[in-house]
Amino acid sequence: MVVFWQVLALPLPHRPLFPGFYMPVYVKDPKLLAALVESQRRQAPYAGAFLVKDEPDFDTEKIYDFKGQELLNRLHEVGTLAQITSIQGDQVILIGHRRLRITEMVNEDPLTVKVDHLKARQSMLLFLMQDLPYDKDDDVIKATSFEVISTVRDVLQRSSLWRDHVQTYTKHIGDFNYPRLADFGAAISGGNKYQSQQVLEELDVLKRLQLTLELVKKEMEISKIQETIAKAIEEKISGEQRRYLLNEQLKAIKKELGLETDDKTALTTKFRERIEPKKDKIPQHVLQVIEEELTKLQLLEASSSEFNVTRNYLDWLTALPWGDYSDENFDVIRAQKILDEDHYGLSDVKERILEFIAVGKLRGTAQGKIVCLSGPPGVGKTSIGRSVARALNRKFYRFSVGGLSDVAEIKGHRRTYIGAMPGKMVQCLKNVGTANPLVLIDEIDKLGRGHAGDPASAMLELLDPEQNANFLDHYLDVPIDLSKVLFVCTANVIEQIPNPLLDRMEVISIAGYITDEKMHIARDYLEKTTRETCGIKPEQVELSNAALLFLIENYCREAGVRNLQKHIEKIYRKIALHLVRQGAIDGPASVVTDESKADCFIDSSGTMIQDESKIKSETDEGILEEKSDETSAGDTDPESKSPEISNEKPGDLKDTNEGGEADEPKVIEKVVVDKSNLADYVGKPVFHAERIYDKTPTGVVMGLAWTAMGGSTLYIETSQIEQGEGKGALNLTGQLGDVMKESAQIALTVARAVLLEKEPENNFFADSKVHLHVPAGATPKDGPSAGCTMITSLLSLAMKKPAKKDLAMTGEVTLTGKILPIGGVKEKTIAAKRSGVKTIIFPAANRRDFDELSSNVKEGLDVHFVEDYIEIYNLAFSEE
Repeated sequence: MVVFWQVLALPLPHRPLFPGFYMPVYVKDPKLLAALVESQRRQAPYAGAFLVKDEPDFDTEKIYDFKGQELLNRLHEVGTLAQITSIQGDQVILIGHRRLRITEMVNEDPLTVKVDHLKARQSMLLFLMQDLPYDKDDDVIKATSFEVISTVRDVLQRSSLWRDHVQTYTKHIGDFNYPRLADFGAAISGGNKYQSQQVLEELDVLKRLQLTLELVKKEMEISKIQETIAKAIEEKISGEQRRYLLNEQLKAIKKELGLETDDKTALTTKFRERIEPKKDKIPQHVLQVIEEELTKLQLLEASSSEFNVTRNYLDWLTALPWGDYSDENFDVIRAQKILDEDHYGLSDVKERILEFIAVGKLRGTAQGKIVCLSGPPGVGKTSIGRSVARALNRKFYRFSVGGLSDVAEIKGHRRTYIGAMPGKMVQCLKNVGTANPLVLIDEIDKLGRGHAGDPASAMLELLDPEQNANFLDHYLDVPIDLSKVLFVCTANVIEQIPNPLLDRMEVISIAGYITDEKMHIARDYLEKTTRETCGIKPEQVELSNAALLFLIENYCREAGVRNLQKHIEKIYRKIALHLVRQGAIDGPASVVTDESKADCFIDSSGTMIQDESKIKSETDEGILEEKSDETSAGDTDPESKSPEISNEKPGDLKDTNEGGEADEPKVIEKVVVDKSNLADYVGKPVFHAERIYDKTPTGVVMGLAWTAMGGSTLYIETSQIEQGEGKGALNLTGQLGDVMKESAQIALTVARAVLLEKEPENNFFADSKVHLHVPAGATPKDGPSAGCTMITSLLSLAMKKPAKKDLAMTGEVTLTGKILPIGGVKEKTIAAKRSGVKTIIFPAANRRDFDELSSNVKEGLDVHFVEDYIEIYNLAFSEE
């Protein structure tokens, strides 16, 4: 056996080399590598492999930066004599033979040291340091070695990584003995390098076996933990892996068939593409929620219910227009033009809208406001909202809250519920695509209240400009900024709106239209729109002013114009039918003789239209034909204009498709609708004159009333039932409410006081039973504005003196005769003017309301403002 007393020192950075084992080492020191190559060439391919000490703040990979003594100080003294089997590049393959101990340094670069062989003999008499003597039959050594072997066997059964080490060791070392068994166990264990170095340095065989046993026992425990982890993960993954493989196969099949559907990745990509363009505008807290939900979506199974909930939630979150605002137009002149195009009159409403636009122009931005348009049905509240949106260049969204009783419609459902959806405002923002639309909340006075909460209270957060900058929808659960939204509410009766909600609104009253305004609206708007809708040309029809006026006064007397529009549509539908019938007979190619083919008819321009969806003009007896002796349009006999059934057969008519030239189309005569034949189109008049009396008799006085449909006039009639001393009493009829009943009692008291002052000797009220009636008896009436009218009616009966002609009055009276202010001045003025009243009496406190009316409403009226009833008495019963 060759003994080397001087070897090159080769640093091992990670683990010590044990006798009998291979180890590849990367040598980065060129001089050391060259020396190793030279020793191999000289057929002395041996070096000493020594483990590098692990010191704080020292990287073992940089060991080659040190030289000489400094390098020697960083190496363990005990190492292994290693044979160099091959050198490829900077990789050196070593195999360990026996233990070495460094005694001194010989050369610094490359580091060469003198060593002692721990198991070599210098002579037959002198033994150097070697494995200490031990008793092979020692029971403790045997037991320890058997336990090492048993543990190694168990580890080999559990881990296949160790088997290569076993084959290598047995190939080069041969049979096991106790010292070699200890080296084998330590070499193949996964213990750290310091414990392995202890085994290498230990010369006592029993202690070496015990250290090795500790190492392999740890390895056994690690193998058990590894097996447990592997088993648990395998059980978890096996089901998912199978599902994953099947899903992948399904996707591949669908892709081949062209049926590929969106998977989680595609959904995530879609959502990210949505938010990418507006990422800078989305609030940070919303972005955080979106990212969390996207991460959650990736972890969920596509078949789970939670997956669909998360997907829908992300769909809403990413579809909202975060920070997207439409460019507003603050051109006041353009806005005025648009409002005038769409609506006639309504100057106060238009003025308020123009003020809003002007403020927006000066500020550069239009802050959201809440405007409430109140007025009777059909006056154009909803269409005003649409016109304002067009004038401001805002998106328009309308939703009605009439009868709404569920708070979730406004605030959204919790996502825990099945079929949960966001509230109306979130739906609005998604539909319009901008964060500053104009939202019309229709019929806000008809909000319901059910078991699901109070929607009126829920509307407070939505409409309050101080709160809606952070409006919280229950479904989204993230604050939304609604401060830039312009809310327009509509209501018929503002008294039905809860006070906290009304307090947040700016109320603009629309009283309704007088006859002149209705004429303009009918002529400039309704007639034009209806004519286009019915496909009738202007030269084919003439609707006279007299007919329109008669229609307004006797059919459409309400404050709005919706009913007027219906009647005009009714007229034009009948005219359209008349024109089609006339053209179908008198025009060319009016009928196809083969009834199995598509029907043909002549439109209002005289052109033949052929289509399978045509109405048929044939009957069992023949073809509908216009009378040849058609009367003029002014004839009032409806029979003269109605078509008759002809006895001619279809075959008798000339068919242009069978040859020959067609006849020239006949010019259809213009249809004229006048007052005389208006009833043929719309039936008998619905309303009769509100004025029952041309001149009011004794005991009858005209009052003015406000209703949800606008203003109206009503008569208060009194009559004497019975007379006798001490029989004074008052009987009331006419469906009067509690307020009017109390007004009647007050009126009787005040009337008695006035009569006592004016005619002290008149004992009418003390000796007469009086009946007070307010027609029509079937209509419920209530309100605090009929007091002065009742007093005047009672005094007229008591003094047997009729009130002044063409006089109407309104106002509530106190017991002392003071006149209190009333509401609905415009509506009542319009009603008085419609009934031909010349003189109106209003409370003095309503002078300002009357002054604000337009001049065309006040024209031709003699209006008096009174503070005390005596002034009314003097006006109503003056001798003039």
